[in-house]
Parts: sequence; structure tokens; C-alpha cells
Amino acid sequence: MSDKEILLSTEKICKVFTQKDGTQFTACEDLTIELHEGETLGLVGESGCGKSTFVRTIMGLHPATSGKIFFKGEDITSLTGAKRREMAKHIQMIFQDPATAFNPKMRIRDIICEPLRNFTRVSDKEAEVRAVNLLQQVELSPDIALRYPHELSGGQRQRVGIARALILEPEIIICDEATSALDVSVQDSIAKLLAKIQREKGVSYIFICHDLALVSLISHRVAVMQQGKIVEELPGDRIQEAKHPYTQKLLQSVFTVHEN
Repeated sequence: MSDKEILLSTEKICKVFTQKDGTQFTACEDLTIELHEGETLGLVGESGCGKSTFVRTIMGLHPATSGKIFFKGEDITSLTGAKRREMAKHIQMIFQDPATAFNPKMRIRDIICEPLRNFTRVSDKEAEVRAVNLLQQVELSPDIALRYPHELSGGQRQRVGIARALILEPEIIICDEATSALDVSVQDSIAKLLAKIQREKGVSYIFICHDLALVSLISHRVAVMQQGKIVEELPGDRIQEAKHPYTQKLLQSVFTVHEN
């Protein structure tokens, strides 16, 4: 991936939260990454290690305490207002639980097209056409365009989440534990769909997960986080060569049905 354009990079990002009693908690410390065009960067670590805080800081949902974030070489760390909003066209997110991310009173068509309507005026007819096209891209029946979120299965809702993330044709999609709430068989189908979309559209992913086996299968590179820091980075197909004790422990925790 070194010959590909660097779309996103961070330079020593730190995020410190001040708690109610005045004490401070460092969720992320000196995080430096690069994400190339058409690449999947896996971000793995146990719950609470700072993965989601890090990507939410990249998205601007949390202001960085220190450090810098670059998109195509432009410093976007301190963007606010309309400029930060404009950045949403380039970087979108798929959340862990679409059931809580979607407005339950909105039809699937409107959920998918909501980001588009935030930037442009779209008629109901045009919205329906765009929604149907995206539903087909994520391998869902166009018939569900007028349904509500509660009428869909977890896997269907996650595919709708992917369609929603694609509506603005972003260059980067952040998948924040996008498969962890799904059954294993559904996780596999969603992972394959993400790979297919990447081949067809050249989109780049940051794929966050605590399942090292799944991350290594879908990612070109894997960054391992422990207590707010990246402790090791490896090619996705060479994760078994991990040297750091924490990564080795994660590997040992991977479930297998095969006898040694």
C-alpha cells in the first residue's frame, strides 16, 4: 500500500477527558497512523482501550486534546462549523448498533438519504431512486425502502447502515465495531460485502473490532491498541508473527474448533 496516496493520517493524537471530580483520564495517547487509498486498516484491542474514542476524534465528535489530523495533507484537526460539516462528505461512519443510530420513525429510504439531504435539496422521487440503487448495491431488496428499522433483521439494518454511509460517495468509511452485534454467519456476509464495495469503489476503511481473527482477514494492515496506545502494527496476513506480548495474548484468545 506504500505506493498509494495517503488519504488520512494522524500525528500524536491525544484525547484527555476531565471527569466530574476534576480528575483526568487519558483515553488516547500519541496515536499516529496512516490510511492509504483503497486500504483497510484494522484497529484492534480489548473493550475500553480507546479505539472508538480515537475514531470519534478523527470524525470531530471529540476535539483532540493535542496532536494533528490530516486529510490528503490538509490539517483538519481544528475545523469547526461549515468546514467540519463539509468534511463529512469525505469521511463517513458505520456504527456498531444501527438500531440506536437510526430514527425509528423514519422509513429506510429517508434514513439512507438523510446525509444527502443535509447537503442538497432532493425530491422524494429522487430520494427513492437513490435509496433503491444503494439497497441493491448492499444486496437488499428494493421493497424495504418504505419499511421502518424495527421491521428489519440486525443484518439488514447493518446493510442499510452501509448504504447510508455510501450515499455521499466518501473516500473513507470508519466501521466502528460494525459487525460485533451480529451473528457469526451474518458477520461473514457483512465482511464480504465491505470487501466487495472496496473492490468496486476503491473506498478506504478503518475497521475497528476486538476480534483479531476477523480483523486479520479483512485488513491490509492491523494496528493493535492497548490502554490508549498503539503497541504494534502488522500486515493483516502476518498477524501470527506478532512480537508484542499483548498481541500474542489476543491471538491466544481467538476461539478455534480445531484440536492442536
